[in-house]
Amino acid sequence: MSEIAEAPRGGEMTDSPFLKQLAAVIRAEDSYGTWDEKSDSEIMAEFIVTREERRDIPIIGDPDPDVMWRIGKFYDAIGLMIEKDTGCMASQMQKMSHEGFGRIVLIAGKLVVVSKHLRDVHRFGFETYAKLAEAGEKLVADAVATIEQFPDAARA
Repeated sequence: MSEIAEAPRGGEMTDSPFLKQLAAVIRAEDSYGTWDEKSDSEIMAEFIVTREERRDIPIIGDPDPDVMWRIGKFYDAIGLMIEKDTGCMASQMQKMSHEGFGRIVLIAGKLVVVSKHLRDVHRFGFETYAKLAEAGEKLVADAVATIEQFPDAARA
């Protein structure tokens, strides 16, 4: 009998500009080369949270610092992709309560290009790399469209 190979956790890594940017953002903090031998899927594995894992994560208490780090890196990558696409630097600001609720905004010039309310940040993650890429690319596309609609405010 042939064995059926189990799909890798998070599915196959997709060829996404956003995932490449996210990997670059994460690797930028590796000043000692610890992650040089690891693949992009290995360094982004913590962004993958299955339904079963999500169900098992308690939402009581302060969000884990590692989760907050992942959220920051996700939105940093979005900001860099916006800058690559438009030439406008988009900076992130976030305010998160100890209960796991908050808001993240990315601002280009005087224009808010991303405004996202978050809840249950304890469970922040995506089921697959494809969904991670899709979420990032959608936020980037929406922000670019906003900048194109209000270019003077974004460049102010």
